[in-house]
Parts: sequence; C-alpha cells; structure tokens
Amino acid sequence: MDLLKYVQDKYIAKKEFPEFKAGDTITVYTEIREGNKTRTQFFKGTVIQVRGTGATKMFTIRKMSGDVGVERVFPINMPALQKIEVDRRGKVRRARIFYFRDLRGKKARIKDVPFKKK
Repeated sequence: MDLLKYVQDKYIAKKEFPEFKAGDTITVYTEIREGNKTRTQFFKGTVIQVRGTGATKMFTIRKMSGDVGVERVFPINMPALQKIEVDRRGKVRRARIFYFRDLRGKKARIKDVPFKKK
C-alpha cells in the first residue's frame, strides 16, 4: 500500500481545489476538445457523493435539466478539469445523498450553511 501512495505522490500532478462535501452546490469547469479547438464547459449541480482519497478521489454531481436528472462523475485528477467553484454549502446529515434522486420540487431543497466565498 505504501508503494501505491509513493507513486501517487511522486508522479501524479496535484491540483488545488477547494474543499467540498455532499450537499454542496458546485460549478465544475472542464476543457472540451472538438477537433483542434478547445473550449471551457461548466457543469453546475449538487454533490451527491465524494468517494476515495488522494489522487483516486472521485465525486458525483447531479443537476436537473428540465424534468430530467443528469449525473456526472468526475475524477479529481482528471486532466480536463480546470477549476471548481463552491457556490453554496449545504447542510445534509449523510455522506452520500442518494435519496436526493427521488425528491422533486420543494422537497429537493437543501438548507444552506453560511460561508465566505473566496
């Protein structure tokens, strides 16, 4: 296990991202390549889970696009990941809020926790 940690620390480039957890609303900016052009696309939604540690950390974001729920899983060390902004901190009592998938309308609201935006 120490060998794995050593290789991750030595060879995988670290990016600095803000701390976030389940229930937070974040915006993720990714670089999209189409042919020889590149553009930045953002995905704004609620974090429903954060799993793993260190370089293998992954997080899942859910947003509503019309009536359809869209979920996307991002590895924290994905090369196309440009930046992450925490828009709102949410107060939830679980680390993985899969029950959030079944909620609609007013029941799908998450209480805010005040915080300072950098």
